[in-house]
Amino acid sequence: MIAGVTAPSALLEPALRDIAVEVDRQFDQLLPVPDDARGDLYHAMRHSAIGGGKRLRPLLTTATADLFAVDRTCAVRAGTAIECIHVYSLIHDDLPAMDDDDLRRGKPTAHKAFGEAAAILAGDCLHDLAFEILADPETHPDPFVRIELVADLARAAGPAGMAGGQMMDLKAESEQFDLATVTRLQGMKTGALIACAVEAGAILGRVPPEGRTGLRGYARDIGLAFQIADDLLDAEGDEALAGKALRKDAEAGKETFLSLLGIDRAREQARMLVDQAHQHLRSYGTEADLLRAIADYVLERRK
Repeated sequence: MIAGVTAPSALLEPALRDIAVEVDRQFDQLLPVPDDARGDLYHAMRHSAIGGGKRLRPLLTTATADLFAVDRTCAVRAGTAIECIHVYSLIHDDLPAMDDDDLRRGKPTAHKAFGEAAAILAGDCLHDLAFEILADPETHPDPFVRIELVADLARAAGPAGMAGGQMMDLKAESEQFDLATVTRLQGMKTGALIACAVEAGAILGRVPPEGRTGLRGYARDIGLAFQIADDLLDAEGDEALAGKALRKDAEAGKETFLSLLGIDRAREQARMLVDQAHQHLRSYGTEADLLRAIADYVLERRK
């Protein structure tokens, strides 16, 4: 940790609690259950979106937005939109056609609780809801800011980002990937949405693209460190604490950072990436301490 930075727990624990409450409140308000035949669809969306999860992406958005004195309501709404995309991806990843998981965030996956059809539709609707939130003037009064948020999230979620990375991940079960390919895969599957969360805070703050270089470097490095930490948790973690099935990548024969680097080198690489993330924030003062604490948390998390 950089000298002079407040201990991560002192900054991070209340920040994580606050963003979890705020995002859950947003979902509760956005997803009232109608008294008609759509009820199961809304229940499936609420089941997956409310409660549990680290809310890391919304926290990255609000922490970045705080650097530029962005209104908290605007930042939370943008973070919630990004969380919609994350949750939809988890619902679809858990389906039998994909990872076929029964447990997510310590409770039954959406398709186990509500059936495959309702789960697919719930994921679809959360994807749609993300862009509905970003297009709403309540998220930001400037339509140019809103359309930039929409465009950036669409890129991060699509074939050049998360969905493309997921397709590569499916191919990883039958093809041998080298380290460069695994790095590209994870930069798309995991890193793109993390990068979008940081970018969104800067967009809300009206920071021009050329002024976001350091933040983009920070996001890229913590995105890769997050995935290495995830691989370490998959190999060494406690399923009860993680709230999901572990050891699945090894069983499927997928190449990961761990299988290619080994546990010790992978851990060293994650630490180096977090150190680099700190360096990308060197032009900021104490106002970026929460972002620094998030970078440290990526290494220290246990679930």
